[in-house]
Amino acid sequence: MKKVGLFFGSFNPIHIGHLILANYLLENSDLHELWFVVSPQNPFKDKKSLLNDHNRLDMVQLAVKNYPKMRASNVEFSLPQPSYTVDTLAYLKEKHPDFLFVLIIGEDNLAGLPKWKNSELLINQHQIVVYPRLYEGAKIESALLQHDNVHLVKAPIIELSATEIRAMIKAGKNVRPMLPPEVFDYLDGSSFYR
Repeated sequence: MKKVGLFFGSFNPIHIGHLILANYLLENSDLHELWFVVSPQNPFKDKKSLLNDHNRLDMVQLAVKNYPKMRASNVEFSLPQPSYTVDTLAYLKEKHPDFLFVLIIGEDNLAGLPKWKNSELLINQHQIVVYPRLYEGAKIESALLQHDNVHLVKAPIIELSATEIRAMIKAGKNVRPMLPPEVFDYLDGSSFYR
């Protein structure tokens, strides 16, 4: 059975922190592939600062094209919005019954997991790989940490934020080292985030 990690996000824009984490997980786990699921709208985020869905998908496709085990997914583009992870997972399971899908989230998201739609179903039916984040926020319930489906990994902590990158682009600052070269070139020739 093919084991596929699902890394959901706005990827507004995708940056090297995302790729470093994805590569680490692929090289240090039993995942066969990792899909970057580009979310049209996260129910917890404001849509105003969001670049068009297809532009964000294009950037993810450019970023992963040299990584054979990574792929960009637009599965949520055709699903009702806002997107709920539990619904997307149910849809993917139906479309790919021979795949085992694993959810990849940060510690900050694990803390907020009880607020997600059908979170109990989500956690009981899917493995969840949790990577470390530096965050000030809610403590993670110990029941979540001890759940058989929750696996904490010691991935490197890369504190790069897309919000910060967008602000730097708007201010005319150099963001080249923070982005995959193809994504930098894509943005450099555009008025995006300016």
